[in-house]
Amino acid sequence: MAASLSLYKPAHEWWGHRGWSELVFQGLWALLLAVIIVIFMIGVAVVVIWYERKIAGDIQSRIGPARVGGRFGVLQTLADGLKLFFKEDIIPNACERWLFVIAPFFIFVPAVMAWVAIPFSPTWIAYDLDIGVFYIVAISSLPQLGLIMAGWSSNNKYALLGGMRAVAQLISYEIPLVLAVLVVVMYANSLSMVTIVEKQASGWFILHPTLFIAFVIFFICALAETNKVPFDLPEAESELVSGYHVEYSGMRFAFFFLSEYASLFFLCAMATTLFLGGWRGPLLPPVVWFLGKTGVLVTLVIWIRWTVPRLRIDQITRFGWKFLLPLALLDLIVAAFLAVGMS
Repeated sequence: MAASLSLYKPAHEWWGHRGWSELVFQGLWALLLAVIIVIFMIGVAVVVIWYERKIAGDIQSRIGPARVGGRFGVLQTLADGLKLFFKEDIIPNACERWLFVIAPFFIFVPAVMAWVAIPFSPTWIAYDLDIGVFYIVAISSLPQLGLIMAGWSSNNKYALLGGMRAVAQLISYEIPLVLAVLVVVMYANSLSMVTIVEKQASGWFILHPTLFIAFVIFFICALAETNKVPFDLPEAESELVSGYHVEYSGMRFAFFFLSEYASLFFLCAMATTLFLGGWRGPLLPPVVWFLGKTGVLVTLVIWIRWTVPRLRIDQITRFGWKFLLPLALLDLIVAAFLAVGMS
């Protein structure tokens, strides 16, 4: 495991020339990375929220945000965030107080930690973990605990139903997602996210038939993981008011909102890394290629959200267990035979 940000080596040399403690440097560097990731994550969430509202306005023949920040309303999301910051933090009397208080952090913190292993370019990555894929899959399962904590601790039937739906949906689609990722791992013969991108030097993985199927499975599961239409039953306003976070207000509600949109961008970034060649592309800088590909996937997710109707919970679980899971297993088996044949 090695830090790969381009500033790491000069900063480490500067610190070492002064004879200062290596342990202190590693601690300060980890703190710096955490601050950078949090700032980036919040910035991404703000941009994606504004972008989605503009696309939704276009799809529905509306203007979208146009009041704060000039003609295009670019500061509207910041204004909404400022409002949430100063809004009263209400905690229901009958709730399980400590679980209610810490539940948003069980969702927000894993969303921050997952960014550590995502490579924006050959040098722009916090840590090039040898088990980067395993780390991301493990971290991405933690928010499920926060969802059920939020739903149960609120002492609200709508919140409890939302939490139960969220966990049932996430478990149903987490398994096919992991199987789709395993197909990529077999082709790349590595769990390192950087190595997976480097293996796509001769062509993106999505161009292979089995990996294209894996990409489709991964993308569908990503919609379910981020509770986007048609998989937004945990928050269904028409049925559950607002689902598992119905009792939250102020900054605690903002943590749920930020985590949802940051996770959306993260899963699109992961799909870019695994299937679309990551930062690879001609002429433009690697970071531009990476963000551009990720932006296209984010646009596709938003387009689907404002086009497709919501499904019923039985339809969602049936589709996950009876169609998507067998398809993922079959694709994995075929990919395994092809991988053995190539070796």
